[in-house]
Amino acid sequence: MDTHALVAADPDGWAAAVRHPFLAGVRNGRLPVPAFEAWLVQDYLFVADLAGFQARLLTRAPAAARPVLLDGLAGLVAELGWFGEEAERRGIRLGTRRAPVTSAYGALLTDLLTAPFAVGMTALWALEQVYLEAWRYAAPGAEPYRSCVEHWTTPEFAAYAGALREAADAALAAVPDRHQVASATASVLALECRFWDATGSA
Repeated sequence: MDTHALVAADPDGWAAAVRHPFLAGVRNGRLPVPAFEAWLVQDYLFVADLAGFQARLLTRAPAAARPVLLDGLAGLVAELGWFGEEAERRGIRLGTRRAPVTSAYGALLTDLLTAPFAVGMTALWALEQVYLEAWRYAAPGAEPYRSCVEHWTTPEFAAYAGALREAADAALAAVPDRHQVASATASVLALECRFWDATGSA
């Protein structure tokens, strides 16, 4: 099994996660701005959780996977700063109030830290790949959202997702329990859909 096989095994799950009505609303401008901003607050909280997960995953990583995880961790720290700037620009407060799905996603990340490294590594690739493909689907984005869509579809982010794929494929080559990997990936896809749903805009 490799990451391409994971995508091929669940095309409907991937399509649902990256072609969600929320994203269509970003693209055509029909998504209400308050709905987007409510989602943005939850995404900020998720990225904070993801940074913690990635830092702990790094401590278990083989040498070959450490550079991409380190680069990604630095990127997440910068991303948290970007959220702060975006919130100030929009006049919203990021706060700490979590939607149920944000807590559920954080719980999945915690659970993944007890799974074999390859499972966590593949889940990390999956969630970043979904994010990239989702915003590509939303591109170029209606005017209230265009700068955010551009921020999440840069060549640098695409290159990072590609590097995560390589690290995940290398880890998967030595995994005996393919079911656990597929299950974790399916959980990521389901939570991504729920996360788009969290504003009640779908």
